[in-house]
Formats: sequence, structure tokens, C-alpha cells
Amino acid sequence: MKHLDIKIFGRVQGVFFRISARKKAEKLGISGYVKNMEDKTVKIEAEGEEENLKNFLDWCRKGPLMAKVSRLDHEESEDIKGYKGFEIEYKTTD
Repeated sequence: MKHLDIKIFGRVQGVFFRISARKKAEKLGISGYVKNMEDKTVKIEAEGEEENLKNFLDWCRKGPLMAKVSRLDHEESEDIKGYKGFEIEYKTTD
């Protein structure tokens, strides 16, 4: 089990990124959350098995059809927060 902090840059708001990320995370058995940030990025915290997180990161580099991801930053840790499910957070500040 690993934890990822992910920040996604580009045209990633207003393109169903959060909803699509939740669907992909649920399909892969990943828990955590996704939210839009005031700086027009998307922030994700994700926890799951290493291979599933790798697949999720690969998806995040492209995102849904309308998204244009220009950059993805991520940090990995073993500091598991124990999320239950994968949620969309609607608060835009950190």
C-alpha cells in the first residue's frame, strides 16, 4: 500500500476531470480524493496498491477526453491516511 500526492496542470478544470478520476480510481480500487484548486490545477491524494497507483498515474497524465494535461507532479510516501472510498471535494482551497 502506497500514498500519492498528485498535482495536475493544464486544461483540467471544467472538463469532467474530477468525475472521471473518481470512476477510474474506483475501478482500480484506489481510495482518496480529488479537488479543483484555485490556481486552476487539480489535486489528488490517492492510496492503493503500487501497480494500481501506477495505472492511475498513467491515466492522470492524459485525463478525460476534453482535458489537456501539460504537467503532472507527484510525491510517493508510505504515510497511509486510510481513506474510505474515493471522493470529490468541492472546496477549492487547500
